[in-house]
Amino acid sequence: MNNMMNNSFILVAILLIIGVLTTKFSSRFGLPSLVFYIIVGMFLSNFIYFDNVNLTQMFGILALVIILFEGGMQSDWKQIRKVVKPSISLATFGVLITTVVIGICAKFILNVTWLEGLLFGAIVGSTDAAAVFAVIGSKNIKRRLASTLEAESGTNDPMAVFLTIALISLIQDPDANIWITLLNFIWQMGLGVGMGLLMGKLTVWSINKINLDSSGLYPILSVGFVILTFSLTSTLNGSGFLAVYIMAVLVGNSELTFRHSIFRFNEGFAWMMQILMFILLGLLVFPNQLVDIIWQGIALSLLLMLVARPIGVFISTIKMGFTLNDKIFISSAGLKGAVPIVLATYPMIAGLENSQLLFNVVFFVVLTSALVQGASITPLANLLGLTGEKKVSSPHTLELVSMGKSASEIIEIQVKEDSTVIGETLTELKLPSDTLITAVIRGDNVVTPTGSTELIEGDIIYVLAPKSKRKQVTQVFINKVTERVDF
Repeated sequence: MNNMMNNSFILVAILLIIGVLTTKFSSRFGLPSLVFYIIVGMFLSNFIYFDNVNLTQMFGILALVIILFEGGMQSDWKQIRKVVKPSISLATFGVLITTVVIGICAKFILNVTWLEGLLFGAIVGSTDAAAVFAVIGSKNIKRRLASTLEAESGTNDPMAVFLTIALISLIQDPDANIWITLLNFIWQMGLGVGMGLLMGKLTVWSINKINLDSSGLYPILSVGFVILTFSLTSTLNGSGFLAVYIMAVLVGNSELTFRHSIFRFNEGFAWMMQILMFILLGLLVFPNQLVDIIWQGIALSLLLMLVARPIGVFISTIKMGFTLNDKIFISSAGLKGAVPIVLATYPMIAGLENSQLLFNVVFFVVLTSALVQGASITPLANLLGLTGEKKVSSPHTLELVSMGKSASEIIEIQVKEDSTVIGETLTELKLPSDTLITAVIRGDNVVTPTGSTELIEGDIIYVLAPKSKRKQVTQVFINKVTERVDF
């Protein structure tokens, strides 16, 4: 028993180390890291027999919840608010149209029933939050397009889940009442939005009001609220994924105690869950079974990327201010990832006749989507002229760490090219009393601030100030600094 336990621990450790190291290859080759994680899982399946679908589904859902929360926290509400309409349209009508088009193709290519074909379409109809956040978030794509894709990927999972479960129910019970199913969908979406807002506000209030003895407990508290949000919403038959995403956006755009610690912890936690999830999904696939569906997989992958997804995008974004190049890029950026593979476990658990066939083809489609679409994101954006400003990010971070809640905070401010403070010394800045500039980041270097230090374009300055004087501090830079991130 001890040997078995030790071997299991060793295996998990090796998987994590391999998963982290493969991110270097993904960056070098311009491919989503999920591709390498899946390949590692598939390779290990030759030596480790694993077919526990229930465990895979449970872990996959938990991992998706954590990933969705981390991605939602990084989303800027000011940007998302501008693209709410197209994002919702893509997440609902876009998914539905894509499902129908690729479902019709699947019916004939896979030689399955109409409902099974549509079920395949529902499973692969949505984009994947983990893949989109990982790929788009690291590129300098135009902000409106990036926000649209991020918001779509964060909100289209409920539609895919609903369609998948509804079609499985229809296959098992063809006489099911379609109107009750539609009312159930409305209830799921409405409750998801309501619970997301409620739990988001409760999370922010709790983090800011509860004085804990250690700053390391605040990230754990946030994760507890995330899982509680998903579980409560799902128990009430609402969309847990939608609730988590809305809660995450609300939390990420609010003032938080130990904000930086919460963000960094969840970023690392999301990476760990992503690594283990994709490796586990890879273990569930037997490579020799993929050989039997190569041509069907290639055909459906091409039809999904070149026909079904573009039709869904072009129709669902009519008269929404997108150019032809914008729509082409949105169509090509519909990355698939963990969500379709996790959804493909639902028919297997339900015991549908062609469930293994559907799972294998879905897996093949996800792998090819990640390889082709993931690798082509940056070249296509450059070709279509859709790249924006180069993202400015500091290689350093600074946070006020103290026992319990502090009355002060550190504000991070970026000096942009149009800032009128360029050339001014720190003593010339009219900051309120009880404030202190603690550091100036210039490139990769930390500059010790003195009264004679002159600000230049690209500088990132950290200001220690009482929270009560936040507005006064930011007023000094109003209309001068266009972007501010608070820690």
